[in-house]
Amino acid sequence: MTARTSPEASRDIPEATVARLPVYLRALTSLVEAGTRTCSSEELAGAAGVNSAKLRKDLSYLGSYGTRGVGYDVDYLRYQIAREIGVEQDWPVVIVGIGNLGHALANFSGFRSRGFRVVALLDADPSRHDEVVAGIDVRPFADLEAIVREHGVAIGVIATPAVAAQDVADRMVGCGITSILNFAPTVLSVPTGVDVRKVDLSIELQILAYHEQRKAQGEATPATTGPGDPAHDELVREETA
Repeated sequence: MTARTSPEASRDIPEATVARLPVYLRALTSLVEAGTRTCSSEELAGAAGVNSAKLRKDLSYLGSYGTRGVGYDVDYLRYQIAREIGVEQDWPVVIVGIGNLGHALANFSGFRSRGFRVVALLDADPSRHDEVVAGIDVRPFADLEAIVREHGVAIGVIATPAVAAQDVADRMVGCGITSILNFAPTVLSVPTGVDVRKVDLSIELQILAYHEQRKAQGEATPATTGPGDPAHDELVREETA
């Protein structure tokens, strides 16, 4: 098994592949926890919910980590993918907007196990500043700049109502945050160099409603897809256009 060494192997990875790498990482982590030491591409593809040809193509962007006739060393491949997507290090994260969704995100145990550490919970509502959520004090939104400087925060999560989201994003960008996970049901405008990932539960439900409607009409419908799949992403683009 070899790591990436050639200039060709280190080329940019397509966004669709990047979107699937965390899925492969989750599948590999489950295999490790189950005591599986090696697996074939077909077994890993099945665990990740993709076809094996797509999986092999995706992994080819990382390098050659399989052994012919043996398959993949599960723990080694898990490490390589975790390293590729940057979750082998500890990423400090701030969450802004501590309503019901913000509470749920703050209590999500998966952050820590996946390389993310919530360093602050912020809200503009003074009535929330006496709250402690998941062992973290809720602080005023005005403290954002100081927290970003103190912890070197590059990733911010927006869980505010839509009307406040753009102002929050502007403040985040202004104090040096360069990646934003947006749960607010609105499209953010950010400068070049700032990455935004949007999570819109209503769009996901509408996609499911579309498939349910086709089933009810007796039409053949393909298996449902997820982010990173061209069919899913195209439908999301149409919904958000």
